[in-house]
Amino acid sequence: MRTLVTGGAGFVGSAVVEALNAQGHEVYVVDDLSTGKLSNLADARKRGHVQFHRFDIRSDRIAELFEQVKPEVVLNLAAQASVPRSVADPIHDAEVNTLGLLRVLDACVKADVRKVVHASSGGTIYGAQRKYPIRETAKGRPESPYGIAKRAGEDYLRFYKDKHGLDFTSLAPANIYGPRQDPHGEACVVAIFALKLVRGEQPTIYGTGEQTRDFVYVVDAADAFVKACDAASGETVNVGTGIETSINDLYERMADAAGFTGEPLRGPARAGDLKRNALDPAKAVDVLGWKPWTSLAEGLRSTVGWFQRNAD
Repeated sequence: MRTLVTGGAGFVGSAVVEALNAQGHEVYVVDDLSTGKLSNLADARKRGHVQFHRFDIRSDRIAELFEQVKPEVVLNLAAQASVPRSVADPIHDAEVNTLGLLRVLDACVKADVRKVVHASSGGTIYGAQRKYPIRETAKGRPESPYGIAKRAGEDYLRFYKDKHGLDFTSLAPANIYGPRQDPHGEACVVAIFALKLVRGEQPTIYGTGEQTRDFVYVVDAADAFVKACDAASGETVNVGTGIETSINDLYERMADAAGFTGEPLRGPARAGDLKRNALDPAKAVDVLGWKPWTSLAEGLRSTVGWFQRNAD
């Protein structure tokens, strides 16, 4: 199958490229390298057909490339992914996450793409809830511009399916973590903690640390994206474990894995951050045949080990 992955040089995008590549699919990658790294694709490019194109999804070049490549499925992972940045600069967030998506969808229609697998957000689209883990039927109100843009993106996907027959699956991932994650952003607490801990430095916990997240290992999440290429038509599907882990608990687990005995620093709560999150994965089992298989303990050991080997 001929596929195209936007944001394919990023942390999650490159894992999706590897998963597609491992199954023998032809993969084209679009990434402007604003946060992604070409080195993330090194192994996949050695093993099989992976062709890289560097530009922004908001560029006119997106339509030209789609016409040239004629992909059967497009996996859209390009995004502005920082909640705090979306709060500080909602215009930029909308330009990338809303207008960028529309550029991709228009290009798909013109190039007769069969399906889009879109990366939504498994925390911010739901906002605060009364019941956890959260199901896809939950009625919530996004609490950040990032969440608003991701929620609007699902409405645009439905419009393009109804108007143009462009099939889609919108995946709503929990907090994805694992080796190669960039520790210099705001939306990657595991990577931030891992780099600090292996360097013997104190990580900062913002707020009380009792806020919870649902952590899903990157290889598991990438498998869900590949499965969605041929399943869950017109559906929004959670990609998570259903398990809540507090940031304080995460710190203790990671400090133990890294052999760090110090205490964390404490900082004020950050704007737009959710107090709780955990996603019900039952629908993913039903419509994708997917469920996570990597335990948090195993995933954290793997991640800390990778940062120990690549601390520089």
